[in-house]
Amino acid sequence: MILVISYIVLFIYTIAILLIFFYSLAQLNLLLNYLKSKKNVALIERFNFSNPKEIPLVTIQLPIYNEKYVIERLLENIVLLEYPKDKLEIQVLDDSTDESILLTRNLVSKYASQGIDIKHITRQIRTGFKAGALKEGLETAKGEFIAIFDADFMPNKDWLLKTIPNFKNPKIGVVQTRWGHLNRNYSILTKIQAFALDAHFTLEQTGRNSKQHCINFNGTAGVWRKSCIIDAGNWESDTLTEDLDLSYRAQLKNWKFIYLEDVETPAELPAIISAARSQQFRWNKGGAENFVKMASKVIASTTISNKTKFHGLLHLLNSSMFLCIFTMAVFSVPMLFVKNYFSHIGWYFDVMIFFIVTSLIFFICYWFTYKNIRGGGFKNFINYIGMFFTFYAIAMGFSFQNSIAVLEGLLGKKSEFIRTPKFNIEALKDKWKENIYISRKISKNTIIEGLLVLYFLFGLFSGFKLNDFALFPFHLMLFFGFSYVFVQSLKTN
Repeated sequence: MILVISYIVLFIYTIAILLIFFYSLAQLNLLLNYLKSKKNVALIERFNFSNPKEIPLVTIQLPIYNEKYVIERLLENIVLLEYPKDKLEIQVLDDSTDESILLTRNLVSKYASQGIDIKHITRQIRTGFKAGALKEGLETAKGEFIAIFDADFMPNKDWLLKTIPNFKNPKIGVVQTRWGHLNRNYSILTKIQAFALDAHFTLEQTGRNSKQHCINFNGTAGVWRKSCIIDAGNWESDTLTEDLDLSYRAQLKNWKFIYLEDVETPAELPAIISAARSQQFRWNKGGAENFVKMASKVIASTTISNKTKFHGLLHLLNSSMFLCIFTMAVFSVPMLFVKNYFSHIGWYFDVMIFFIVTSLIFFICYWFTYKNIRGGGFKNFINYIGMFFTFYAIAMGFSFQNSIAVLEGLLGKKSEFIRTPKFNIEALKDKWKENIYISRKISKNTIIEGLLVLYFLFGLFSGFKLNDFALFPFHLMLFFGFSYVFVQSLKTN
């Protein structure tokens, strides 16, 4: 019986490792695409803005919900965007349920009195959350193109002048820009979030887009062609990542996307762990929901190549990798005992080499993205090593709650769109605890993460007891990662 259980443990552990390994190979392919794209700069047809007749009408949509701390900064920034005033409309799509709605109304009135075409649009029922607000705003939007910004984004003044000209080709449905990070260096938490997002916005977005594989509009800091939204079926709210959903529906209808890595749009990262947790949960559950919704459509599509289908399916499965990571982590502790009590199958443990190779592939891929933004050189490389392993460990620490999110998404369990509380970076240092939107409850997930800290401490102790240190570095990272998530979750409550 014990031998049977041991084989089951071996089987599950091996499957998890191999899935992560194959995912890393796909990332390596994206890295090669990314490096090739630097040598082969694509030429894009552009509107000639020196000719007023070629300047299209643009609507900016600002979907907001209880943004007391950032709404003033947001509107101050948006009204400074350089674009002909007679060709620009601003829609403030306000679903707020608190006193911030009055502040927003007054700000919109102030800017409207200055001759700016800005409207405050509210709804009695928040149907469809963000997707519902965008869809309702679209009904009255005058623009041929729809630029979207979340409340924590601060585009540079020339943002529209750098993005809108790229739509001259009528097949272009979306132009997406790279996110920047206003508070990158605020804490370890913001540093590792920036580290992960930088990889997505360089390696993944450019790597896919350069080969015309499916990419995603990232929910903000991008522009849609209005007719593309309508043709793809408009915004839908049956997943928590409506941006990924609409992106795939549009690309399966043969609309083309352009990703502008060189156009940075600064934004504020979640500065405390409860905010980061809610954002991560929504993103990962939404990703799994979209896999369920879109996978069969991707496979059956006649408009994209087989290689694009392969990358598309892996893209939709991104969040499911957390389930593999968590499975591998949990089964790694009994693996220690199986390895030491059943020496006749010792050869089987060579499978662990795949995890080392996977880690090396990620290390190489992330170095190129890090170097692209932060610069190369020996000093930066040393800083990168520390950042990579810190990120690796804390990402593992998030794996339990993200696995729950993925399972809920795959199994079809519905939940509300939980907004990420915004802070306003200038007030972060001393006043974040006063933020009225922060959740103060300690979730059951946090309690389980505390137990997992003890579980991986037991794994470290077992390594000493069995005099087997093959998994010691892995268990050390898991112990550190779950300890960080657990302690920080308690500190912010």
